Amino acid sequence: MIPPSRLFDLLDYQLEHYPKSDMLSSKEGGVWKKHSTAEVKSLVDQLSSGLLRLGVSGNDLSLDGRDKVILISKNRPEWIITDLAVQQVGAVLVPIYPTINPLELEFILAEVGAKYVFVGDEALYHQMMEVGNQVAGIREIFTFDGVAGARHYTELLIQPDPQEAEKVQSIKDRIRPEDLATILYTSGTTGNPKGVMLSHNNIVSNVLASMKVLPVNEKDKALSFLPLNHIFERMITYVYINAGVSVYYAVSMDTIAENLREIQPQIFTTVPRLLEKVYERIMATGLKLKGIKRKIFFWAIQVGKKYEVNHHFDPWYRFQLKIVNKLVFSKWREALGGHLKCIVTGSAACQLRLLKLFTAGGIPILEGYGLTETSPVITVSHLNHPDWMLGSVGVALGGVEIRIAGDGEILTRGPNVMMGYYKRPDLTREALVDGWLHTGDIGELVDGRFLKITDRKKELFKTSGGKYVAPQPIENKMKESPYIEQIMVVGANRKFPAALIVPSFQNLEDWAKKRNLNYSSIEFLIQAPQVRDLFQAIVEKSNKYFNHVEQVKKFEIIPIEWTVGNGELTPTLKLKRKVILDKYHDLIEKIYS
Repeated sequence: MIPPSRLFDLLDYQLEHYPKSDMLSSKEGGVWKKHSTAEVKSLVDQLSSGLLRLGVSGNDLSLDGRDKVILISKNRPEWIITDLAVQQVGAVLVPIYPTINPLELEFILAEVGAKYVFVGDEALYHQMMEVGNQVAGIREIFTFDGVAGARHYTELLIQPDPQEAEKVQSIKDRIRPEDLATILYTSGTTGNPKGVMLSHNNIVSNVLASMKVLPVNEKDKALSFLPLNHIFERMITYVYINAGVSVYYAVSMDTIAENLREIQPQIFTTVPRLLEKVYERIMATGLKLKGIKRKIFFWAIQVGKKYEVNHHFDPWYRFQLKIVNKLVFSKWREALGGHLKCIVTGSAACQLRLLKLFTAGGIPILEGYGLTETSPVITVSHLNHPDWMLGSVGVALGGVEIRIAGDGEILTRGPNVMMGYYKRPDLTREALVDGWLHTGDIGELVDGRFLKITDRKKELFKTSGGKYVAPQPIENKMKESPYIEQIMVVGANRKFPAALIVPSFQNLEDWAKKRNLNYSSIEFLIQAPQVRDLFQAIVEKSNKYFNHVEQVKKFEIIPIEWTVGNGELTPTLKLKRKVILDKYHDLIEKIYS
């Protein structure tokens, strides 16, 4: 069989080479419901027929001519089935985060001109109904769960007659690897999200290159819980399909630990924040230990923190590592199912101590780096290979090139680089220059090949949960308050966004006088409980305009205004973010401690 060149080819590839009894599985009513490869193939073909009868079409297969189908749902087998069925009829899937705010959802619906929408559950259905009323063109909303008054997606599962089957096949034959496969919306630095257009070849090239790095085969199982609407989990799922790995969907983020013990997977992908949570729970358990058990636990932590890959350790360290693996780390492995070959992490920087500890404990963590615009992998660490250095994000994936620009920005090119931004040729021209994608990240190549991310050129940052946060819109909203003069939102690679706030001192003092607050200095005033309450109310009011992951959870009030003279502002009065981060390092650490 010809190697897969389009995403829907991957399903046929698995069916021919290693058909599974549990290709996709989810828990329903406390029991794992398994879908075989043959069943998934049948459901995809049935849904393709239903979509054709509904009128969904690729038309002339042009960017604007093809119908766009919206999908908003948590991870489940129906997600992938819908994805592949939409592709097979030449339409374009536009998946959206279930937690998206209504204004962004309305913008996306209007920009892509979607006619049909698939949602997972009742809450999403009602949200979609409410937003859909504000957008022209939406004809039908289908649900995966049974919802009163809604059309269930099974109404579209129609056994194709020979003519329909032939029509689907003819559409598939017309679709080229370079044709658009999906549009993924990602946060913009100022306001509206932008639609990243990825072709079949963009993603398939990333799949085939990743296959050579990840140690998986048709005997393995994977647990999936990162959102499928993010290209990281979606591309990895295509890797699983191509490699014959059985995919099990976690019931929720709260059941991951339980599902790991049930499924005993060989691999899963995650973001650093989850690993941080695991580590925090482990440390909390260790602190409760007494006597010799407590000493052994913290000895294991110290041994693990000294670990390096591809390093020749002296006999004494190897002996210690063997002992702590048996006494301590073995329990960590059991808690994660006991059969992990590796964990793949991306979307944000992972703490070096976590990389060392887990890898020392026989739970290798492969850290990668990429963007939605690169389908997504640019670099990744290689397991048991010289191309692995803890603290770096690995080496370039096969076929992908990296270059460091004069200002330190990471540039990349390769078959994985996007077609462009949907309906935004201006943004495309900014991002793609002479075939090189400007990532907006600052980095360096160690030994000419190991990539290290050192900073962000853009102000956009990611939390440790892998969620993008654009600070400017949040800051601008907060500054609408007469009591806030300056503000900087922080949170890169942290659990949540926080803020440093410089008050409008005159307005604050006027407010304090009206309430007969006594204070000897500004430093004492900003520490008053009433003042803290005032700013807490301002923050909470502004938070309502943003997604949960963008909301400021904590803040500190600064007693001195930021100025050009003190170096915190540029001559055009823009924040020098790195300067402020360095200057208030201890205060920021206090926020997150």
